[in-house]
Amino acid sequence: MNLLIVSTSTIFGKPYLSYLKEECKDFYPESSNILFIPFARPSGITNDEYTEKAKEVFNEWGFSLKGAHEFTSAEEGCAWADGFFTGGGNTFLLASELRKSGYFEVIDQHVRKGKPYMGTSAGANITGINICTTNDMPIVYPPSFDAFGWVPFNINPHYTDKNPNSTHMGESRDTRIAEFQQFNDIPVIGLREGSWIKVKKDKYLIRGNYTARLFKPNKKTEEVKVLHF
Repeated sequence: MNLLIVSTSTIFGKPYLSYLKEECKDFYPESSNILFIPFARPSGITNDEYTEKAKEVFNEWGFSLKGAHEFTSAEEGCAWADGFFTGGGNTFLLASELRKSGYFEVIDQHVRKGKPYMGTSAGANITGINICTTNDMPIVYPPSFDAFGWVPFNINPHYTDKNPNSTHMGESRDTRIAEFQQFNDIPVIGLREGSWIKVKKDKYLIRGNYTARLFKPNKKTEEVKVLHF
């Protein structure tokens, strides 16, 4: 499979997706059709508005982009697509809408056959084993917390390191992930903003500005640039 698992679509001080331009132009086939999955849509905007935001960028890069909701069926949308991009928003909403629309099963089939897939934030969460390490609130209840399972770990996007000087008394990301791993024997990748995982066949490379944090149950956490599974 060919995957870009991206922590965030936007980094501080730069326009939407701009820091991923060269990576995307190398990742997707030239002049290809990109099916955008807007179902995690951020609060306050429609599928059409979210799709238009992504379309403006991808058209500028030389790609054609359409929203998944513009097709009469998941089969039609995926047959048109040369690659997929799932934007961020709420992961529970995304999981629910993917299954309700029929896209979950059909995208899975196409990606497992080699079509490239990029997901940012919520779109990254859905590539893992399940969505239980998202930072999002469960605003809807999807039929299942299972994700696509394309990689043998879970994602925690927008991962932030604990600030030793902070007076905040709430749980850190590390604490939340440790709680998850008390009940789930699943590795978790803490993916900082500005970094992403490029998956090509069985190789997992950390790209971007930072290393990633690898959490394994009952083991010491590691800072990694290459993942081995």
